[in-house]
Amino acid sequence: MVHSIELVFDADTETAVRRSWSELAAAGLPGQAPTARPHVTLVVAERIDPGVDAALAAAAQRLPVDARLGATLIFGRSHAVLARLVVPTAELLALHELVYRLSAPHLEPGPLAHVAPGQWTPHVTLARRVGPAQLGAAQRIAGRPEVTGRFVGLRRWDGNARTETPIPASRRES
Repeated sequence: MVHSIELVFDADTETAVRRSWSELAAAGLPGQAPTARPHVTLVVAERIDPGVDAALAAAAQRLPVDARLGATLIFGRSHAVLARLVVPTAELLALHELVYRLSAPHLEPGPLAHVAPGQWTPHVTLARRVGPAQLGAAQRIAGRPEVTGRFVGLRRWDGNARTETPIPASRRES
């Protein structure tokens, strides 16, 4: 399993994403596990040393950041991942670049290529293993309405242990 650094949403935005998950499930379409937490992945590696938490405190201090979920996206081919684009703002892209840079020394053996600045597509996953015959219905359900909210937290996800560690912001000097 992989490890990642992720942004988490405010309660209202998280509820809106979970509503999409529930509507997909109610329609008999593949969805996310109800125990999952909606998030946007910033950095992924085979392993992330826990020392990254202290390094990322300065990045966590930049939160909250506005979030807007836009159009649906499809990743993959025969059995796709359905997601919603997180509309990239200058503030979000700057936060991503900072997290990427601060995390780099803690990533083993290094970051996966698709999360590098300029290669990253900010998104929140709605469903996995969506077959071609299901895509139209899944997009109609998952693509509405546009959601505006905020990112309020940063976490480190350990995919092996299936645990999340919140990353607290460093204290601002007065």
